[in-house]
Amino acid sequence: MFQNDKDVFNVLFEAVSEGVIVVNSQQHVVATNVSAEHMFGYHKDELIGQHLNILIPQKYHSGHGAHVKGFMKQKESRQMGRGRDLFGVRKDGSVFPVEAGLNHLAIEGETFVMALVIDISVRKQQELQLQELNNQLEKKVMERTKELSNTVEELKVANQERDVEIKKRIEAQNKTKNALKKEKELNELKTKFLSLVSHEFKTPLSGILTSAMLLGKYKLTEQQERRDKHIKTISDKVHYLNNILNDFLSIEKLDTGKINYKFHTFKVSKVVNEVVYNANMLLKEGQEIKYPENIDDISLYQDEKIIELALSNLVHNAIKYSSENTLVNITISQDVKFTTFKIKDNGIGIPLNDQKRIFNRYFRAENALLTQGTGIGLNIVKSHLENLGGNINFVSEENEGSEFTFTIPNKAKA
Repeated sequence: MFQNDKDVFNVLFEAVSEGVIVVNSQQHVVATNVSAEHMFGYHKDELIGQHLNILIPQKYHSGHGAHVKGFMKQKESRQMGRGRDLFGVRKDGSVFPVEAGLNHLAIEGETFVMALVIDISVRKQQELQLQELNNQLEKKVMERTKELSNTVEELKVANQERDVEIKKRIEAQNKTKNALKKEKELNELKTKFLSLVSHEFKTPLSGILTSAMLLGKYKLTEQQERRDKHIKTISDKVHYLNNILNDFLSIEKLDTGKINYKFHTFKVSKVVNEVVYNANMLLKEGQEIKYPENIDDISLYQDEKIIELALSNLVHNAIKYSSENTLVNITISQDVKFTTFKIKDNGIGIPLNDQKRIFNRYFRAENALLTQGTGIGLNIVKSHLENLGGNINFVSEENEGSEFTFTIPNKAKA
């Protein structure tokens, strides 16, 4: 079981295309991924245990050590090297420009720093080329200006040529600026993703480890109830981790278009029964799910798993974000073309300022940050429904509750 969990984390860790380096408080390397090893020209065993200075040019050693120590004291995630150029050194001694984002990690009372490192050699080369283009352009403008002082007609022609070249220059600058902006947004998203994975996996893994250790202490027959309790904890945590992994795999398939929907005709009541049965095990004290009426004759020709995924996600959210002694109401209706599902709760609701971003990937509403979750469930549901010709929307008021509605065609286009 533990080996599987470790394998899950390693898959996510190694899937990052940029280099990831983790060092302890003594600035010794404790973990790297394949991208980092390839970037610096080392095998994994050659970096583990080495001082971070092995990856930094000699002339930057003294200053870099002080910067890392200061970062550990502040304990705030940030971009490293603001206002100055950063460089790394490969095993063969070659130096190359890098960009690094730093994040703190605290595991079992020990502080670590995780760096997301990007080789920006190509970008630097593009900047040099752009500068060279600018220099050439300025030189040509000066030459043209001098020549065009001879006649008015020549001045007009030269001005036209200059305007064209200035336009090209502006287009090149805008293109580079947009590329840099997109690269920055991608880096921020990947850093946020790594932080999310580290946080969401750390808590259940700690619970699994604690329960496993306690299981070994209950050896008597009459202690079976306690053993069962910890076995259930382990099972629940592994189920939660498995759901997170499935969500991440769903995102990857959605982004790459590697989804093959499987359509067949099924009773809507079958899906509802399955979702309600599983959701009943999650209900808090006094919570109740109101089963939809008059759905025995409702059928769909759709991907059954996607309908179950959408309904399950919304019902689970209604339970999770509602307090004890509340009602989760499910209503389902069908007309000639579409079937509509509505899930209403009396929970914490969604703040008005957060509602426009609630379907964004990794977004969590301000009043839900302390509740366990990844912020990707609604994004996945919305993407699948839209792929199948459906849609999803909601109405919500903070501290009053939410009602989510999704509509799907009765018959999918095969």
